[in-house]
Amino acid sequence: MVKRTDGTESPIITESDADTDKPRMRYGELVILGYNGFLPQGDRGRRRSKFVLYKRTESNGVKRSKHYIVQSPQSSQAILDAKQHSISYTLSRNQAVIVEYKEDPDTDMFQVGRSSESPIDFVVMDTLPGDKKDAKIMQSTISRFACRILVDRADGNKARIYAAGFDSSRNIFLGEKATKWQDNVEIDGLTTNGVLIMHPKGDFCGGNADCGQWRETSVGGDVFSLRECRSAQQKGQQIYDESNVLQDGTLIDLCGATLLWRSAEGLRHSPTKKDLEKLVDEINAGRPQCPVGLNTLVIPRKVSLGDHVNQPYVYLNCGHVQGQHGWGQDKNTNARRCPMCLEVGPVVTLCMGVEPAFYVDSGPPTYAFNPCGHMATEKTVKYWANVDIPHGTNGFQSVCPFCATPLVGSPGYIKLIFQDNLD
Repeated sequence: MVKRTDGTESPIITESDADTDKPRMRYGELVILGYNGFLPQGDRGRRRSKFVLYKRTESNGVKRSKHYIVQSPQSSQAILDAKQHSISYTLSRNQAVIVEYKEDPDTDMFQVGRSSESPIDFVVMDTLPGDKKDAKIMQSTISRFACRILVDRADGNKARIYAAGFDSSRNIFLGEKATKWQDNVEIDGLTTNGVLIMHPKGDFCGGNADCGQWRETSVGGDVFSLRECRSAQQKGQQIYDESNVLQDGTLIDLCGATLLWRSAEGLRHSPTKKDLEKLVDEINAGRPQCPVGLNTLVIPRKVSLGDHVNQPYVYLNCGHVQGQHGWGQDKNTNARRCPMCLEVGPVVTLCMGVEPAFYVDSGPPTYAFNPCGHMATEKTVKYWANVDIPHGTNGFQSVCPFCATPLVGSPGYIKLIFQDNLD
């Protein structure tokens, strides 16, 4: 039997499910941008579209203890000791600084990366835009041990993110070419493609936040302005008045996938999946009609394969919602003339955005992203249309959070116009 390497062979590591009558404290959730509630192949084991961070039965956090210079790091005691957490900063072929870490009873540690080895709690692969059913990733840019998050056990609101994660031997290696520096006594560094973070300006929950500045967090947890390009040797300027503490709505970019952090407090004020399904039912109760086919349109509560006769479509240039029909179709392009307002433009299937974590408020799904057709609330759509997501080595683009499709045109969304409540 060939061992799987995508993390699906391992169950989610749970802390003794014996205390099932005692609910575990939830710190928050990490949700991958580009998935509408689940992975296309289904959520399995540690490979899923989102990961819930619960307070562990016993702490597993670590904190900096001591550091020293060695001539051959590979043979040093800290590296060889599989029970000792350590970070090795290689300065030259025959010199390295070893930083030893000791157990911290006050924090819980969670690790994210591409590796399916046991130290990784949340296995994350590269996100491809749009329909991902047959998508194949040729070469990943996500680090095997990308980052670690340490949460204060006494105050779950203090979740700090650090670049790089400990491997199966409890080591982190920064090679000779990695960006590193020494300030006074402390040594620190950056990973090859970096771990970028963006804290929203204002409260994510409520829909009044704006996109903040993207920054880079170091292995030691300090915050820096971005490098000239993703893997440049020169670090950015240190930003002393910003921290690596995650806020509700903080985005984490791992160069190949972008994660959204939702705090437990923020999620308490956000819609649930049931709330979203109820909103769909309310639109369907209005019995919206296709003005051409005169049939009642039904927005599916679940993403279904293939078209059905009542599937609604939206004209992306005007927002009119209709059924499938051949009226006004241009044989050479995907464009059609809207029978309601005669505007010519592309048409796309309407689909409900059902991942609750991406919503900034509660309300009817009256807007849709262009060009994918995912529906959400007005504030949710407008928020994400104004968020720049890292793309490539130094570019940014706005995407639909439900499928990661880059948004088209300005503003990148459309207000939906239903012909409903005709009774």
